[in-house]
Amino acid sequence: MRLSFLLTALLCAAGPALAASMQVQVQDGGGKPLAGAVVFLESREAQAAAKPLQGVEVAQANKQFDPQVRVVTVGSAVQFPNHDAVRHHVYSFSPTKTFELKLYAGTTANPVVFDKPGIAVLGCNIHDKMVAWMVVVETPYFGRSGADGKLSLDNVPPGNYRLRVWHANMAVGAPALDQPLALAAAGGAATVRIAGLVP
Repeated sequence: MRLSFLLTALLCAAGPALAASMQVQVQDGGGKPLAGAVVFLESREAQAAAKPLQGVEVAQANKQFDPQVRVVTVGSAVQFPNHDAVRHHVYSFSPTKTFELKLYAGTTANPVVFDKPGIAVLGCNIHDKMVAWMVVVETPYFGRSGADGKLSLDNVPPGNYRLRVWHANMAVGAPALDQPLALAAAGGAATVRIAGLVP
C-alpha cells in the first residue's frame, strides 16, 4: 500500500502570539474530504504538556463500541461500560495495550490504563463484528476531522512539531503518517492526503 502525505504550509503575517491555530484538511487518495481522521502534533514540549484525560469511556451498545475511535493521552484510564442486555468480553492483543475484560455486564470495577503511545485495536470475544480503536498520543494537541475533512488545533505554542495523521481505514498495523511541521506564531494550515485506504 502506498501512502502519500502532502503538506502545504500556509503562513500569514501577524504579530507574535503565545499560541497559534493549526488548520488541517484531510483528504483520501482521490482528493475527497476524509472524515474521522485522527490528527495530532508531537514534540518534546508537547509530550511534557500532555496530561491523562479524566472520565473517559468506550461504551458497548447495540453490539457495537461507542465511539469506534477514541483518542486519549498516555496514562488515561478508560472505562468500558456495557449497556447491552448481553455480556461482552472486551480485549486487545495490540502491543500498545494488551488486556482482557472477561464476560461482564454493566461497568467493570477497574478501568484500563493506556500507558504507552500507539494504536490499540479492540474486539469482543463473543461478537466478532465488534471492533474499535484506541489512539494513544503523547500530546494535548489532537483532534478528528469532521465531515468536510477539516479540523482546527487551537492554542498550540509555535514551534517545531511532527504532524501525524491516522485513519481507521488504513491498513491494519499501519502507523500514523508523519511529517515535520514548523508552526509560526501566526498559525498555519496543512493539507494531508491518505492514499490506499481499505473500505
